[in-house]
Amino acid sequence: MEVYLDHAATTKLSESMKEYLTSVLDICGNPSSLHSQGEQAKKLITESRQSVANFINADVKDIYFTPSGSASNTLAVRGYDQKHECTILYSPIAHKSILKCVTNCKNSVPLKVDMKGSIDINDLKKQLDEMQTKPFIVIDHANSEIGTIQDIKEIIELVHFYDGVVYLDCTGSISTIPVDVKMLDVDMVGFSAHKLGGLKGCGVLYKKKNIDLEPLIYGSQEQSLVGGTENTLGIASLGKAVKDYDYSSISSSGRDYVYHYIVKHIPDCYLVGAPIESGKRLPHNLYMCFQGVEGEALMILLDMYGIQVSTGSACNSQSISASATLSAIGLDEKDIFSCIRMTFSGEESKEKLNYVCTTLKQCVETLIAH
Repeated sequence: MEVYLDHAATTKLSESMKEYLTSVLDICGNPSSLHSQGEQAKKLITESRQSVANFINADVKDIYFTPSGSASNTLAVRGYDQKHECTILYSPIAHKSILKCVTNCKNSVPLKVDMKGSIDINDLKKQLDEMQTKPFIVIDHANSEIGTIQDIKEIIELVHFYDGVVYLDCTGSISTIPVDVKMLDVDMVGFSAHKLGGLKGCGVLYKKKNIDLEPLIYGSQEQSLVGGTENTLGIASLGKAVKDYDYSSISSSGRDYVYHYIVKHIPDCYLVGAPIESGKRLPHNLYMCFQGVEGEALMILLDMYGIQVSTGSACNSQSISASATLSAIGLDEKDIFSCIRMTFSGEESKEKLNYVCTTLKQCVETLIAH
C-alpha cells in the first residue's frame, strides 16, 4: 500500500490540474512579445495575478511572481535590508532561506521562542523598546517542521505600534490557513505554488505599495523586481490552484487518529510543537519524537513499506546537522535526531490510516530491537 504523508514538502497535482496544464501547453510565446502567442502567454499571467490577488484579498498591482517561496523570502528580506537602515528581528525557527539570508544582512537579531515554538511576545516588545533603527520583523506564519502557528495578528499590531515593518512567510501555512492581507494589515507576504497543488518553480510576493525593495534579479519583468522571462506554466498553475482552492474541506481528523494511536500503543514517544488540541498547530502536521530510534532510519524503513514521511523540512533533508528549529526550541540533544514529520492531506482513507498506525508501530519496535 502506498501512503504519501509529506504534503508539507510538496503536494501532488490533481487530475483537473493535469488536464488544465495540458490545455495550455501549446501557449509557447514569451509574455513580453507583442505577437499573438506572446499576448496569450501574457493573458495567462494577468489572469493568474488577479486570481492570486483575490485569494489573499490584495490589490492586483501588489502581487509579484518569483521563482519560488525561497526567492520570495530573499526578495523581501534582502531587498528591504539593502534599501533601508533597519534592524531585522527574525524568528530563529524560520525557513532556512530566511536564516541564511539574515546572516548576510546589515543588522539582524533573533527573537526568543518557547519550547512549543511560539515567539516570546515580551521579548519582542523589549527589543522594540530598545530599537535605535526602524524595526523589520521577519517571521513565518507557521513552522513547517513542528507545525506551530504564530499569533500573527498580535505581532503585526505590536510592530506597527513601533512603526515597524512585518514580512510574513506563509509558504508552510498557506495550504491550510487562509490569509487576508488587508485584514491583517501585513506589509509583505510570501508563499509558493507547489504547496497549493500547483507546479514547483513559482512563488508569490505580496507587498504594500509604499514598501521599497532592491530587485532580486535585475530586468524589466515583475515591475523590475524579478527580471527574467516569466515561468508562464508555473504561474498559470498557481492561478488555477488558488481559483479552485477550498479551505472548508481541510480536516485534522486523520492526523488526530494517527496521533492518538501512537501515544496509546507506542511507548517512549512525544509530540513536538504546539499541542494537538490547542488550535495553534497546523491541522495536517504531526511531528513526533520516538526516543531511542534514529529518525532517518525510521523514515527509510517506512518508505520500504510504501509510507513516505520526512525528518523535517525538505530544505534541510540533505543536512546531517541538527535542525535549527529543534535547537531553537531547546529540544533535548539526545532526541533531536529521533523525530519524524507526517503531514496529511486530510483525505486518507481509514484503511490507509490503520496501515500507517500498525506499520509505524512495527517499524519502531524493529529499530528498538536492533
